[in-house]
Amino acid sequence: MQQSNQRIARIAAHINPPNLQMVEEDLGLERVNCRAKGASSGFKVAILGAAGGIGQPLAMLMKMNPLVSLLHLYDVVNAPGVTADISHMDTSAVVRGFLGQQQLEDALIGMDLVIIPAGVPRKPGMTRDDLFNINAGIVKTICEAIAKCCPKAIVNIISNPVNSTVPIAAEVFKKAGVFDPKRVLGVTMLDVVRANTFVAEIMGLDPREVDVPVVGGHAGVTILPLLSQVKPSCSFTQKEIDYLTDRIQNGGTEVVEAKAGAGSATLSMMLASRALRGDAAVVHCAYVASEVTELPFFASKVRLGRNGVEEIYPLGPLNEYERAGLEKAKKELAGSIQKGVSFLRVTEFGSYNKMRFLEQGSDAELSPAQFMARSKTWIKGQALTGVNKKLSLDNLTMGQVSD
Repeated sequence: MQQSNQRIARIAAHINPPNLQMVEEDLGLERVNCRAKGASSGFKVAILGAAGGIGQPLAMLMKMNPLVSLLHLYDVVNAPGVTADISHMDTSAVVRGFLGQQQLEDALIGMDLVIIPAGVPRKPGMTRDDLFNINAGIVKTICEAIAKCCPKAIVNIISNPVNSTVPIAAEVFKKAGVFDPKRVLGVTMLDVVRANTFVAEIMGLDPREVDVPVVGGHAGVTILPLLSQVKPSCSFTQKEIDYLTDRIQNGGTEVVEAKAGAGSATLSMMLASRALRGDAAVVHCAYVASEVTELPFFASKVRLGRNGVEEIYPLGPLNEYERAGLEKAKKELAGSIQKGVSFLRVTEFGSYNKMRFLEQGSDAELSPAQFMARSKTWIKGQALTGVNKKLSLDNLTMGQVSD
């Protein structure tokens, strides 16, 4: 009877985290660590936001990946259902589910790779930047837990706006003293997938054989396809270049509008699934801390390995059209990066009721009263009231800049 109870408890451990030690008194069962036969030493992966439109298919791909030995699925809602479903797949990765803020740290302990699709998706008429007020706070909270529970994990950030959420993550890790620029990546592979598909359609090629570098960032004009570097080499008319560039930059909006409010694009999982192929050299475009340009973060081709980014490749030769596009991208991207950094400084002010407020190069320490006076203008300038209608100077002082 005892042996039978232990086997049942192991099955239950797939659905719920083992360290909660909930006991079913009637049956005398206590949840224990689950060790499925066939599970080997490999990547321990956590998906945060596993019940969402990206999280669910991503969880399936990770369960199917033979390099994954342990898969943690976390969300604030519906995580048990997704966990139950995924755990029934007959592959060797052990699956555990975690529900709610109180289980976030449990979901992260010992992880090698953390993938973050958590947050709200776009609705028709919204830009990625409109998501900032909600998703910025989510990413900040998650990264604080990562810094505490698995500071050496590789972190893949899908939550939009990626141009700002990656700088937020970096600032959180810097504050905790655990920032490793090789281990924090913004997922921009979706732009490459779209570019490959759209070019293949125009040129009559197999998209699997097309490679279009897409650099810059992951929103609007910051998405810069380098059509002069397409492989195999292709010749485009100016009309085709204009069409392809516009469609690649607005591919996400195309999907959002086509789904009519029912969701947004979910292909961002591509980077995570491909990056765990075990190849000797996996080269993808990703948004990382970079010296390719004068900006602190930039998307370009990188070589990925077990420890994250192993090499960042230069942009290569650009034509006149691409050089002009690069300048537009950098200007837009600089503002998005600063917005992410400023967000963390504002929340720190709310926590400590005092901060060093940097504005237009000023490095002077301000009193709370001085800060609040300047904040009236600053909040409008940074568009922090766009989505979160509850934001005001009153709740700003308490650090409540997002729901």
